[in-house]
Amino acid sequence: MDSHYTDRHIGLSEEDKKVMLAQLGIASMDELIEKVVPKDILYSEKLTIPTGINENHALADLRSRFAKVENTLPLIGQGYYNCNTPSVIRRHMLESPSWYTSYTPYQAEISQGRLEMLFNFQTLVTELTGLPTANASLLDEGTAIAEAISVAINSHKGKRKKILLINHVFEHQHRLLQTRCENMAIELVQAETSEVSVIDEQTAAIIIQYPDGNGLVEKYCECIEQAKANKVLVIIAADSMALLLTTPPATWGADIVVGSMQRYGIPLGNGGPHAAYIAVSEKLTRLIPGRIVGQSIDQDGNPAYRLALQTREQHIRREKATSNICTAQALLANMSAAYAIWHGPKKLLNIARGIHNHAKRFAQSIEKSADYRLVHSQFFDTLLIETKESAKQLKARAEALHVLIRMVNEHHISVSFDETINEESLSLIAEIFAIELVDREQNDELSYDEVRKNRGEEFLSQEVFHRYHNETAMMRYLKYLVDKDYALDRGMIPLGSCTMKLNAAAEMLPVTWSKVANLHPFAPVKYQQGYISMIEDLNHWLCSITGFSQISFQPNSGSQGEYAGLIAIKNYHLSQGEKQRDVCLIPSSSHGTNPASAQIAGLKIVVVECDDYGNVDVQDLTAKAKEHADKLAALMITYPSTHGVFETRIKEICQIIHEYGGQVYLDGANLNALVGLARFADMGADVCHMNLHKTFCIPHGGGGPGVGPIGVVEHLIPFLPSISHQEGIRISSAPWGSASILPITWMYIRMLGFDGLKHATECAILSANYLANQLDAIFPVLYKGENGLIAHECIIDTRACKHSVEVSVDDIAKRLIDYGFHAPTMSWPVIGTLMIEPTESEPKAELDRFIRAMSHIQQEIEKIEEGEYSPNNNPLSNAPHTLQKVLSSQYDYPYPREVATAFSQTGENKYWSPVSRVDNVYGDRNLSCSCPPLEQYR
Repeated sequence: MDSHYTDRHIGLSEEDKKVMLAQLGIASMDELIEKVVPKDILYSEKLTIPTGINENHALADLRSRFAKVENTLPLIGQGYYNCNTPSVIRRHMLESPSWYTSYTPYQAEISQGRLEMLFNFQTLVTELTGLPTANASLLDEGTAIAEAISVAINSHKGKRKKILLINHVFEHQHRLLQTRCENMAIELVQAETSEVSVIDEQTAAIIIQYPDGNGLVEKYCECIEQAKANKVLVIIAADSMALLLTTPPATWGADIVVGSMQRYGIPLGNGGPHAAYIAVSEKLTRLIPGRIVGQSIDQDGNPAYRLALQTREQHIRREKATSNICTAQALLANMSAAYAIWHGPKKLLNIARGIHNHAKRFAQSIEKSADYRLVHSQFFDTLLIETKESAKQLKARAEALHVLIRMVNEHHISVSFDETINEESLSLIAEIFAIELVDREQNDELSYDEVRKNRGEEFLSQEVFHRYHNETAMMRYLKYLVDKDYALDRGMIPLGSCTMKLNAAAEMLPVTWSKVANLHPFAPVKYQQGYISMIEDLNHWLCSITGFSQISFQPNSGSQGEYAGLIAIKNYHLSQGEKQRDVCLIPSSSHGTNPASAQIAGLKIVVVECDDYGNVDVQDLTAKAKEHADKLAALMITYPSTHGVFETRIKEICQIIHEYGGQVYLDGANLNALVGLARFADMGADVCHMNLHKTFCIPHGGGGPGVGPIGVVEHLIPFLPSISHQEGIRISSAPWGSASILPITWMYIRMLGFDGLKHATECAILSANYLANQLDAIFPVLYKGENGLIAHECIIDTRACKHSVEVSVDDIAKRLIDYGFHAPTMSWPVIGTLMIEPTESEPKAELDRFIRAMSHIQQEIEKIEEGEYSPNNNPLSNAPHTLQKVLSSQYDYPYPREVATAFSQTGENKYWSPVSRVDNVYGDRNLSCSCPPLEQYR
């Protein structure tokens, strides 16, 4: 074990460990693990993972792999384009732990900064599309189109199940849509623009790619008129940069507009992560997937932002779900909003105009050559060119100069221009085609005034898009926003099931390396070697950790991993001639994305009960597996359980499912309790997803990015997602999903090595048990294992407070803000409780600070019970307390300011919430989400 790095990742000193073990009455770490982890799953052998090395050696190793690849000029397009990331955004947002280590903004009071920027993102999208409601980002363009299809089907209450592709959709996205539609029994039909008669009363929606997959910009008036006549929804998949030069799609008749915001300052990154967008008409607002940031007020009447519609685990409609989207792309959405703010409307329009003018100049040059023919005269940035010579030879000539162009077929090439093209690169492209560029003066440029006519005087007229155009102002705006928020650089985020551990600086550094950030996902294999070498390492290491035979890195979130795993199981059964297997057993304690994913995979959910200790009721499981034996497809189960304990009968559970012909999907959300100690495949699991944004150190980014690769046993390998965009199963738009953040996980594993990884797991279990032991006397720990111990997280029961003095779990969570903490996970999986996960990265001093805070809150509750504090006017009901309120001459709370601030406990670490408690009812007055509990569907 390389103690040099391991000691930096793990927050506990050797002395801390001794003290904590003594508090538990346990002599050693080995004894702790023996008492916590069931003996029949303990893995005693050493994993085939190299010995850990220090960060400098790890960085040098990784850099040497990527150094083999030359930088390229990517002109492939297909939804991915080079762009410039402004230095002020890169430095103060992408590289800032204050932005990338924060959690999803479910707790509004401590998330006002990123909520404001996400609100800016939504504003930008509504301005571009002309539609009134946008969400706070989706995973990528392909999955955004798939989500739009779900909205369309749901808007027709499932009575229409046909979707028409009107023009040439990007091939990789077409494959993704085929995968999604096949599994939801939706008919996906390719139609020509002229075939308007196929738009009939059985059609739920038409999809139009704008510009189309070959760059054509065309008006679709007749198609849209026919759609409107038949009450068919119009979905436009639009290039967000092209939208700057045209009238908004809403004016054409679009009901839903989706696309990618990658061109707004987000590096190519070999395919991701990038923020997608979706905007809908007013009548579809309640059906929009994902998160919407809305404006509300706090209890003092001040404006405040909050998530108005949420699809988090406990909010998803589970079996009734039409989406399993959980992770969004908040960090990337915030970057794209910042890009628009930095440039403002005039410079944005100039960028789009510049891209078009480069394409137009090259098109005019092509038209003067007898060797080529321009296929489309209407385009934005992409030219489809017919060539007399072999397209393959032309492509090879380009690659010899490190220029990447797209070969459409034997005699057609497409070239896509972007923001980074200049005179030098334009001349290089002309050299490849052996043509002479027309003079710039001869190029009939699209004028700024013409662009402005399309957009109108009111385009992006909001003050935020006009105020921060010098770097001092922009730097201060980003700092102003981030100071409102709570992230890991401020203190512990003890969210159960979320594993908010250290995201080390050395792990983050490679993300912005040029050869990591600027590679096109469809670049030829020879340019992918640095990535391929790294991914092969990760495949080997993660297979060793889990016991599986193969990993797919395509799923770009945990929920997408669940979906991919279930599709693999479903297709395996089909290959065995067992099409009827469509029942998925899911314990009542499961993550909400589990039944949602099963629903979208086309499976029928049967709920399995849990016992009083939070374990799966094996008797009920057996009965239901037997009852549905002929139709049993899978069991979805989380291990350790969602209740924070190691169930001792996990092997037996897997055997029961296999006995009745099913496969076992194991949710890897709690893998941080297993790495180096036990392996999923050895327990009997057939497939699982691994949250790299939890266990393996990719940061949460304020609500995304995430990565959820799946591992499978041997017989499921043929059913993994394909990295070819022309055939096979497709889950995400890019072959390796969010490839550019995989170096974070590579660095984490390479620096820790096997011994470090195992020790990290042990320390996570120790910290959780120490916290549970100390908190049990304050708020009872709800579930414990057979030896009175827990796994890596625990649930504390605060429901008695609600019964005795009307103190809710929300009150406790908001009061924790005053004490300088992000609240634990609230009311999930048990209503009225808090689920706590400290991780291995937190120092004992921080754990003790949390224990003291909870103790003081309990004392405040006792004072309410004793009548010292009013039941309706006390430090908990009024929490969080803002600096403005505490300093106000109108301060009128019946307790001292020192109590309100909890300053005696927080001291120099005092965090001030920028707003007091946000009014959720006010915020949801016009936007609401119907999310009945799982019990309703039993």
